Formats: sequence, C-alpha cells, structure tokens
Amino acid sequence: MTSVTAARRRLALTRFWAEFRHHRAGMIGTVVLVAAVLLALVAPLFISEDVTSVISGVGKKWAPPSLDQPFGTDESGRSILLMVWWGSRTSLLIGFLAALLSIVIGLVIGVAAGHFRGWLSGVLMRVTDWFLVLPSLVTALVLAAVLGGSTFTIIMAIGITTWPSTARLIRAQTLSVEARPYIERSKALGAGHWHITTRHVLPNVAPLLLASTTLEVASAIVTESTLAFLGASSNKTSWGSMLRGSYDFGAANEGAWWYILIPGLAILIVVMAFTLVGRALEAVLNPRLRRAS
Repeated sequence: MTSVTAARRRLALTRFWAEFRHHRAGMIGTVVLVAAVLLALVAPLFISEDVTSVISGVGKKWAPPSLDQPFGTDESGRSILLMVWWGSRTSLLIGFLAALLSIVIGLVIGVAAGHFRGWLSGVLMRVTDWFLVLPSLVTALVLAAVLGGSTFTIIMAIGITTWPSTARLIRAQTLSVEARPYIERSKALGAGHWHITTRHVLPNVAPLLLASTTLEVASAIVTESTLAFLGASSNKTSWGSMLRGSYDFGAANEGAWWYILIPGLAILIVVMAFTLVGRALEAVLNPRLRRAS
C-alpha cells in the first residue's frame, strides 16, 4: 500500500511539474526566487553584518553608481550593493516566517470552522470577521509600536493581522470537501475528527494553501517594508529600512536616486516573482482555471 501511495505521489508531482513548466511567467518567477534565496543564504560567506554600520563606510559619500560601486553609496559612504545584498536576508526571513505564521493560524481556524459545526464554527467565524474588518497595516503598526520593532515582533505583528483571509478561504474549501459522499462513508465506518481532517481535508486544501502561501510571502515583504519606512521597525538591514534611511538623510535632495531606486527595485522584483509563482500555481492546481487556459 505504501509503494502504491508513493507511486501516486510521484505521478502527481510529475504531472504538476509538466503543467507548471508551461507557465512562462511562473518559471521566470521561480528562477528569480531561487536566485534571491541563494544570494541571501550565501551572503555571510562574502560579507558581514558590519556593512550596515556607519563606521564601515569607506567610500565617497553619495557616490553615484560606478565600476567601483555598481549601486553607488549612501550618506556614510556605505556600499548600496552590499547593503541590499545583506538586507535580503532580513526581508526574506520576515516575509517567509510571517507568511508561515499567518498560514498556520488561518489553516487551523479555517479547518476547525469548516469541520466543526454549531456554536464553535460561529465563534471562530465571528472572530475571523472581527480581524478581517480591522485595517491590517494600522493594526500591525500599532502592535509593532507597542511591543517594539524587533524582527520577532514584526513577524508576530504581520502574522497575527493577515490570517483572516486565509481562514475564510480554507473554511470554504473544507466545507466543499466535507460535502462529498466519501466523507459520509468515512463517518459511517467510524472515522473520527482527526482521521477526516488529516486524511481527507488537509490533502485537498494543501494545493490551495501552497498557492496562497506564495502570495502571503509577497504581502508580508511589502508590509514589513512599509512598517520599516514608517519607523515601526528597529531592523537596520532590511530593504524597507534602507528606504527609510534614504528619506531621513534626504537622498532625493542630494540627487542620490540610486539610494531610493535600488532598494525599491529589490522589493518590486521579489514581490513580483512571488506573485507570478502564486498565479501560476493557482492556474495549475485549480482545475477550473486550467480548463479556462
């Protein structure tokens, strides 16, 4: 039975890859994301966190892009290239972990609200609706200001405020799965809540969850950058913090367009890559979208 299951999974993965690789935009996004993650992982092998310190600036202040400094320098003579490279570690880390926290909370509440009926489902959905009507950015900004702007706090603030949409999506899929006849047969044969949710519900919501996760990471990176630009983050190594620094030290008045453009482009490229991968996953994993295309 195990070999049959493994064979089915390999066949499913083969079919998935065959479908996914035909989406050119999704493949481009995947290549960009793999490159970004690899660069972030190998950054400590070539540079150190000292590149973000003002005493590390050895170049000319506000130097434009050149052969020596491909991305120019900032107000302290620090290399924008090295700062963006090192900052990718913080931005991607916060993006992944905040999205993971949001997905886990949304998954648990969504499955519970869809599987258990009655007062428990009603309470969970009312809590979800309450969080849903709150402006997530403002709520995250308040949480970060009250609890401090550390990396852990920013991750918690983003994750806690962005899970409701995932919860409602997972609940709708759970209701759809549990309306199928084989669920009734499983219950008639004595299957419990754990068996139904882990063996039937979770495998059916996993594809939807995978596509949602990529979009949540993109949203988390944008939110972190916004919080950092607004001064709610104490991180000095993220792309949002660099944009905040360019504003504080008047990069626009100095004509240092590279100090504003380069971190902004880094955010734009990575977020766009996540979005392209997420849309491609939706098209592959959603039969309706696949037939439409």
